[in-house]
Amino acid sequence: MRFWKLATATITATLLVGCGPPQVDQSGSGEDSRTGTLRVWLFDEANREPKEEVVDAAVREFESDHEDVTVDVRYIAVDTRSERFTGAFNDPSSAPDVAEFGNTDLASYVAAGGMSDLTGMVENWPAASDLSDSVLDTAKADGKIYGVPWFTGVRALYYRTDVFEDMGLEPPRTLDELVETARTIRSQRPDMYGIAAGGKYTYAMMPFVWAFGGELAEREDGSWRSAVDTEAARRGIRTYTRLLDPSICPPDQCSQMTGTESVQAFAGGKAAMTIGGDFNRTAVDEGAAGDDYDVIPLPGRKPGSVAPAFAGGNLLGVMRSSNHSTLAQEFIKVLAGKKYQREMYEAMSYLPTFEDVQDKVAADDPAVEPFIETLQAGTRFVPSTPAWSEIDAQEILPTMAQRIATGEDVRAATEEAARRMNSTFGE
Repeated sequence: MRFWKLATATITATLLVGCGPPQVDQSGSGEDSRTGTLRVWLFDEANREPKEEVVDAAVREFESDHEDVTVDVRYIAVDTRSERFTGAFNDPSSAPDVAEFGNTDLASYVAAGGMSDLTGMVENWPAASDLSDSVLDTAKADGKIYGVPWFTGVRALYYRTDVFEDMGLEPPRTLDELVETARTIRSQRPDMYGIAAGGKYTYAMMPFVWAFGGELAEREDGSWRSAVDTEAARRGIRTYTRLLDPSICPPDQCSQMTGTESVQAFAGGKAAMTIGGDFNRTAVDEGAAGDDYDVIPLPGRKPGSVAPAFAGGNLLGVMRSSNHSTLAQEFIKVLAGKKYQREMYEAMSYLPTFEDVQDKVAADDPAVEPFIETLQAGTRFVPSTPAWSEIDAQEILPTMAQRIATGEDVRAATEEAARRMNSTFGE
């Protein structure tokens, strides 16, 4: 049995939402005990049982191999993670040794001085050679590794097979074909959006920027600077915002749509296509689309290419205050290792981060293959800086997309977005 629905709440929160940087600092304990209690924080679930069964199995294995060690696992709410981590950074006595956290929170936690550098551990761990390079990049800040990717999530193109068959259409092979296909569908099926593409769906727009060779931001002399006003980025932004058009997805209805709302429109039968995650499958399965849909990787600029997807996901890291650092690293190697990543996929449908495990999963479950193909084509990530949480909270990129959708010139909108981003970066 697959637990897609059980995973959705946590994945949605941890893949899509960042939190501001805790304004604290801490120092390492200097101790490294090999016995005693190893404290672990993991995120809670709508239904914890499947996840807990896998974690408990890993704990039993670890405790059997480590005499005089007890693993104490606590489950914390995703929505209160910022307060919990800030409290742990301020009061090391209340902090865990091992913690699960979202990769979009990494830069903030590192800036707070809260996480241990795991570069040496990963580089000396034989299994790590099979970690997806682009997913491992989401665990890095300033070139150092601060977590082991435990699971990941990406988005691909959902489309209605019945609509395509009725109209004699083939799935789009390029982003330009995607635009034209969506327009054709809307012209013949005015009751549907050609594609549900929200103005507030930044994670759907990002692959367009990257596919056209653009960047969200670039690092120069140690500082981040916006790149959305470059010509390459503008081409991607222009292509995406062409979807927010009366002939495809009317701006008065779509410019305010979020990612969740875009997927809901598809699941509810209001759209012929959408860009959705592996974690959205249950919602689509239970909706009007039912069995009449398929998924392919979001195409890139040229036929046969895949647009780079944003790689969301969660990491397992070691708190800098831990006095069980070696034990903590050894436990992470067990829980985030290949054996339990596969078991976590079976329990929660979390996509594994080891490429050989991904291959086995795709072979056993063809429905997940488009997402694995997207992962292995190479994913991208947001700038690794605490400032990104502020840029996200200010909705700078959604505002830019909405302005373009409602008639503003692309150059003017991207220049304004770049100005606001640079102000936040601390230009």
